[in-house]
Amino acid sequence: MNLDWLLEINPVLLALCATLFTWFVTALGSSMVFFFKTINKKILNSMLGFAAGVMIAASFWSLLKPAIEMAESNGTTPWVPALIGFLSGGAFLFLVDKLLPHLHLGLSVDKAEGIKTTWQRSVLLVLAITLHNIPEGLAVGVAFGALANNPDAGMLAGAIALAIGIGLQNFPEGAAVSIPLRREGFSRLKAFNYGQLSGIVEPIAGVAGAYLVLTMTPILPYALSFAAGAMIFVVVEELIPESQTGNETDLSTIGAMLGFATMMVLDVALG
Repeated sequence: MNLDWLLEINPVLLALCATLFTWFVTALGSSMVFFFKTINKKILNSMLGFAAGVMIAASFWSLLKPAIEMAESNGTTPWVPALIGFLSGGAFLFLVDKLLPHLHLGLSVDKAEGIKTTWQRSVLLVLAITLHNIPEGLAVGVAFGALANNPDAGMLAGAIALAIGIGLQNFPEGAAVSIPLRREGFSRLKAFNYGQLSGIVEPIAGVAGAYLVLTMTPILPYALSFAAGAMIFVVVEELIPESQTGNETDLSTIGAMLGFATMMVLDVALG
């Protein structure tokens, strides 16, 4: 399929469309609450493992690898922007994690992280998912913003592959928010709204990332690496631990392997 015509569209607009797609898939996952009141723990762990695998693969194939190649083509020591950006992304999410009140799935409200608050459990759960949707949206936005500096069909295909991969792993995330809320007594509609709202930050972060890259082109390798570091932080801090709760950890691991393989194939085949 010839995608060259997309290169004529403003990268910020492309980033907006791509992240609206990832938000839509989050909402699609949240809609599962209309069909199920509970979710099997084995299935949930497998889906969370799959999401972790996708994000790990996307961090390298779609973000770190292009960042290193760009730095090398610019005459910069290849690993310097990747290292600085990667650690900065992790540090940023570490800081946000310590400040923003949120609650990981399966934990009691007294285990909430961030600044102490009296917010309801439902709000804290949504904020936990929202927290790691920020680097996802940023990653997609930066990937499309890079097209302004290098309008290459291969890079465009890579950005599209990244958006598809992030979308795929957003489906289980949407379900992982809305269905537990339904189990806690929320109406189906209210649980759905909370679930899909967790993804609303992605278009915002995506547009911000694309615009930032457009206005400050030299930071592109750093921005790509920053998004990668933020995503890896989320994977290690949240997705992997949550997917490994219970006794069926093998399913979580298999899910992670399949997620990594899926994202790798998408990126290599399309990009």
